[in-house]
Amino acid sequence: MTDEERTRADADTAAEAVRHRRFGALPERIRPQDMVETRPATAHDPDRDAYDPDEFAVRYGL
Repeated sequence: MTDEERTRADADTAAEAVRHRRFGALPERIRPQDMVETRPATAHDPDRDAYDPDEFAVRYGL
């Protein structure tokens, strides 16, 4: 083996080690529950949510 072939083989081995370190294992599994974020479409508005149908009936219906 010539010096040039030996240098090329060492470079290939080094490149293979770098490639294996970077791509040698799959990333950790992410659960489907961790992929979804749930939040309300609108902010909570206490004035809008304060409607009481029974109170309305007592005031205006009776």
